[in-house]
Amino acid sequence: MSMSNAAEAAFLDLLFLNLDWAGVGDAGGLQNSAAAGSFYVSLHTADPGEAGDQSTSEAAYTGYARVAVARASGGFTRSGSQISNTATVQFGECTAGTATATHFAIGTASSGAGQIIYSAALDATRSISSGITPLFNPGTLTGTAN
Repeated sequence: MSMSNAAEAAFLDLLFLNLDWAGVGDAGGLQNSAAAGSFYVSLHTADPGEAGDQSTSEAAYTGYARVAVARASGGFTRSGSQISNTATVQFGECTAGTATATHFAIGTASSGAGQIIYSAALDATRSISSGITPLFNPGTLTGTAN
């Protein structure tokens, strides 16, 4: 079974942009959240997989913390069935330790075993060591609904 392109777009709008999904259920459709809140982007040293959570293979260098991204147009952009970061996502500077980031995830918690909403491989592996501040320019953290 596959979602239509229109349904994929509406689903991504509801989830990442906090916009109503008209025509589902009653006349109001699936409603947005009164308080949109944020998702949290995490870095991973291996694919957390579909059964993983945000702490699965998560980077753990000193200075690392997940980054909050608003569930709104200032946080995410949708084009067709693809979602991406609207603004730069910048993690804390590494002050000790190392990590080789291969994947990112978008999840529900600022720390701990948060639920992953979406995860994907980075376009290129990132080697993180002392003095490195990992950042991802707008449009570089992307995911596709299909």
